[in-house]
Amino acid sequence: MSQTTKEKNVDIIPDVVAMLEAGVHFGHEKSKRNPKMEQFIYMHRSRVAIIDLNHTREGIVKAAAFVQSIAEKPHGEILFVGTKRQARAIIRKYAEAVKMPYITKRWLGGTLTNFSTIQKSIEKLDELKRTEDSKQTAKLTKKERSVRQKEIERLEGVLEGVKSLRSLPAAIFVAGAHDERIAVREAVRMNIPVIGIADTNADPALLTCAIPANDDAIRSLELITRVIAQTIAKVRGIEL
Repeated sequence: MSQTTKEKNVDIIPDVVAMLEAGVHFGHEKSKRNPKMEQFIYMHRSRVAIIDLNHTREGIVKAAAFVQSIAEKPHGEILFVGTKRQARAIIRKYAEAVKMPYITKRWLGGTLTNFSTIQKSIEKLDELKRTEDSKQTAKLTKKERSVRQKEIERLEGVLEGVKSLRSLPAAIFVAGAHDERIAVREAVRMNIPVIGIADTNADPALLTCAIPANDDAIRSLELITRVIAQTIAKVRGIEL
């Protein structure tokens, strides 16, 4: 990592106090620990793992540098993924703010490994919306128009934040590597880099950039996701 990259991102990297206040350091109970996360654990308190925030900061710095390298490419897209309740609003907010695709409802199996199917659904939605006010559509019966509208709504819901995705993303960011393990595995199979928040029950070996941190607390998720979004915003001149 170059010194220039570090200097560019230094103002958006949270300090230890901010991470402590956000509860970034709280992991899971010892019984739920993935042995591969041992290297990132500082101690255990009342059977709960306490994450070493020095490692967290290192992970954030590495992730920000990697995100920067992608954002500097004109068409570099990062797919934001966060399907559990605590992460949904955060992922949607920041992905939309920096004009990145996102998934917050449910990961559809094959989203990456069978992307051609997703593309066909996107094309179908585009076609339905493009011809919504055409003369041909005007001739449809009330029932046929209702069926058509329901199909548009279904596709809008299923595709959610990936409607603009026309090719595989350059990387994915997951707000919880364990909870989004299906997405992580698909990305690994497709050789797509994964930036992910790795709580103490996750497998960091699957991640290109692992950020050891609490993936259950809203403030922790917000803090880290904001850094990812701010990095993109700085590169692309987006006000966040």
